[in-house]
Amino acid sequence: MDSTRQTSSLPVPGATLHYRLEGSGPLLLISQSGEGDADRTVDLVPHLTDAFTVLTYDRRGLSRSRLAEPGRTTSIAEHAEDVHRLLAALTDGPALMLGCSLGAVIGLHLAARHPGQVSTLVAHEPVAPRLLPAAERVRHEAELAGIRELHRTAGLAEALAAVARSLGIDPVRQETEPGLTPQPMDERRRANFGYFLEHDVLAVLQDTLDPAAALAGSTTRILAAVGATTPATVFDHGCVIALAELLGTGTETFPGGHNGNTTHPRAYAARLRALLATA
Repeated sequence: MDSTRQTSSLPVPGATLHYRLEGSGPLLLISQSGEGDADRTVDLVPHLTDAFTVLTYDRRGLSRSRLAEPGRTTSIAEHAEDVHRLLAALTDGPALMLGCSLGAVIGLHLAARHPGQVSTLVAHEPVAPRLLPAAERVRHEAELAGIRELHRTAGLAEALAAVARSLGIDPVRQETEPGLTPQPMDERRRANFGYFLEHDVLAVLQDTLDPAAALAGSTTRILAAVGATTPATVFDHGCVIALAELLGTGTETFPGGHNGNTTHPRAYAARLRALLATA
C-alpha cells in the first residue's frame, strides 16, 4: 500500500467503526485488548510504520465506534465480521494481524471464518476459555463472570484489580520502557472499561467457537504468543499453551507481560517485525 496517514469511519450493520491508517507497506491490523481503542497503540505504531501500513480501530461500543443500539452486547463473531469488513474495504490482498487478548480471540474467529483475509495472525494471550480442558474452562469462566459481577456491585476500581490478578499483571511493580505516552484513566477510558466489563466479557462467556474444529481447515498461519513475564499459573498463559498444542507449534515469547505491546512498545515492535519477516 502507498504511504498514508488517515483517520476515517466505516458504516457496518449496527455500528459505525472508527479506524486509523498510518505508514506504508503490507497492511498490518492491530486488534487491541480490553478497553483499548485506536489510540491505545500510540507508542507501538511509530516503530512499525516504516515497514507496514498499520490499521488500528475502535472496537464497536468503544470510543468513536458508535452503536446503532447502545447497550447491546456484541458477540465475538460480530466483532470478527467488523474486522472482515474493514479489511475488505481497505485491501484486496491478505493482511497481517496482531491480536492482543480479546483481539486475539477476534483473530481466531477471523482465521476460522475468513482465512484468506489474514496470512499471519500473532495471537497474544487470547482470553479464550474454550481452548482449555473442561475443568479449567469452567473455573476460568466462573472467574470472568465473577469479575463482571464485581464491576456491577463494587465498581470499576475493584473490578480492574481483579482483572489484573486474573491476567498476572502487577500494576505497582510492572516494568515499562522509558518515555511512554501518559495514558490517564480519563472519562473515555473509564467508559471503555465499563463497556468491556459489562459486554465484551459476556461475549467471551457466550462464545461458541470450537477452536479445534474451527481452525482445522484454516490457511492462516497462527502464532501463539505469550509475554515473558506473564506467570505460568494464570488463565491467559494457559490459553497460549493450549493454543500452541492445538496448532502443533511452540510458543513465541514477547517482551513484557499481558500488555507488553503498551509497556514495552519498542522491544515488542522489534519482536513482531522479526516474526512477520518470516511470514
